[in-house]
Amino acid sequence: MPISDLPIFSMLRTRMNWHQERQRLLAENVANADTPGYRARDLAPLDFGRQVQQASGQLQLALTAPAHLSGGGASGSSFALERSTKYDVRPTGNAVNLEDEMMKVAANQMDHQAAISLYSRSMGLLKTAIGKR
Repeated sequence: MPISDLPIFSMLRTRMNWHQERQRLLAENVANADTPGYRARDLAPLDFGRQVQQASGQLQLALTAPAHLSGGGASGSSFALERSTKYDVRPTGNAVNLEDEMMKVAANQMDHQAAISLYSRSMGLLKTAIGKR
C-alpha cells in the first residue's frame, strides 16, 4: 500500500477538495453579486462519519442484533449543494450578500490552510518514522 493511500491522507485530500469546490462556489457567488435573480449557493458541510467510511473502504458495520441500525451511508463522491435560506433579497431578486460571502471565503481559506498543514505534518511524521529526516 502506498503511503498516500493511508486513510488519514485520503480524508485530508477529500477535505482539501471540498474546500477547493467551496472556494469555486463562493467566487461564483461574488461574481454574480449584481446578477438579477441569482441566489447564493454553498456546499453542505462534510459528514465526518461518511468521510471515515469512504476512507476506510472495507470497514463495515456488523449487525449482531435486530435492534442495531445498519448505518447505510449515502453513496456518491460529489459534494452536496446547499441553497441560501436568507430573507434579504434585493428588488432585482439577487440574494447575494457580499459581506457574508467574503467572510465565508476567509474562513474557507483558513480551514484549507489547516488541512494542508495537517497533511504536511502527517507526511513529516511518517518520514521521521522511517528515518528519512
